[in-house]
Amino acid sequence: MKISGSVALVTGANRGLGRAFARALVERGAHTVYAGARDPNTITDPGVVPIKLDITDPDEVADVARRLGDVTLLVNNAGVSHAASLLLAETQDPARAEMETNYFGTLSLCRAFAPVLARNGGGALVNMLSVLSFMALPQVGSYSASKAAAWSLTNAIRLELAAQGTLVVGVHAGFIDTDMAARVELPKIRPEDVAAQTFDAVEAERMEVLVDTYSTDAKSALSADLDVLYPALRR
Repeated sequence: MKISGSVALVTGANRGLGRAFARALVERGAHTVYAGARDPNTITDPGVVPIKLDITDPDEVADVARRLGDVTLLVNNAGVSHAASLLLAETQDPARAEMETNYFGTLSLCRAFAPVLARNGGGALVNMLSVLSFMALPQVGSYSASKAAAWSLTNAIRLELAAQGTLVVGVHAGFIDTDMAARVELPKIRPEDVAAQTFDAVEAERMEVLVDTYSTDAKSALSADLDVLYPALRR
């Protein structure tokens, strides 16, 4: 699929990685770039069309899908992290909120736009995942669980959408230099580089993008014993 001439919708496009996705699409010649955010007034980049979109609101998602019937590329970028442990958080509220956005919100967009993509020749769907789709960190255990669920979702919808010719791309990254990873003092990848690798993959029709060594190392360790991924388990 060519980015040039495409009609794209990016969720969570008002800052960070979502903003980088939207900018990259404009730079690559997309015909229209819809930039979704809960507050469209926070979207000020030239060349994009601000769209009010809360992906956790089913009615709003359905309304946007009805209005944006020309979309050929969906980029599910919107996500949240509450940096919560599964067992030490005071309540299950952080886990529920992360699952509501990162899993159910993504699913809602996929369901709403699958028919749109089909009518427009198949197109492509990109889900922004994480290295934590492959492994868990106890400090962000509930976020890890939500991204693992989103990875499984991505694999399942890839199979379901194959018949209509929709390319489904899962993007995995470790630490991206955005607000979400602001407190992390480890090497980070630029959001612009993630966007570039992602859209290179779309154009090459590659189904998975491992944007950094964190992701490639974690993916390669999945077939090994658990103490390879989790050295703390070694006795």
